[in-house]
Amino acid sequence: MEKTEWMKNYLKTHNVALTGFMGAGKSTAAKMMSRMFDMKPVEMDALIAEREGMTINEIFAKFGEAYFRAKETALLKELSCENGRIISCGGGTVLRDENVALLKKNSRIVLLTATAETILERVKDSDDRPILNGHKDVDFIGALMEKRRRAYEQAADIIVATDKRSIEDICLEIAESLMRLEECDV
Repeated sequence: MEKTEWMKNYLKTHNVALTGFMGAGKSTAAKMMSRMFDMKPVEMDALIAEREGMTINEIFAKFGEAYFRAKETALLKELSCENGRIISCGGGTVLRDENVALLKKNSRIVLLTATAETILERVKDSDDRPILNGHKDVDFIGALMEKRRRAYEQAADIIVATDKRSIEDICLEIAESLMRLEECDV
């Protein structure tokens, strides 16, 4: 069966959740996969910001990180009742066990990875990442990535490296990996 047709059938009963460190390519991959496979994209950070009527930076500044993380969990509760979505999770979403359990209800979790150097190159001109503000350097990024690595890897069903690859290749690898994973589960 062709990848596109397989993904459309798969999405009748599943979501695909893209996780990983900020700048790993989650948003870009979600947009491309939504076009390639006729999926409904959900950009968690953008949806939370829209619902709150403020930017992520403003949410963090006004209410703190714990408030934002609670909003992530509430959104995941909604999404756990839907299918056919490509969910671009925030960089810290899978750090909460409750969030991973919600995602596992009806999603396959895809961890996108990149080196600290690649991450810095991708986020260096962005001020929309409150955890990195004032810390945009390879050492800080590398240390934070290492601190989160275990949680990311334990949550993941599939791991895909994004360094020096086209977004099309990344999305095709995700689809192929999902197909192989489902074949093993049958």
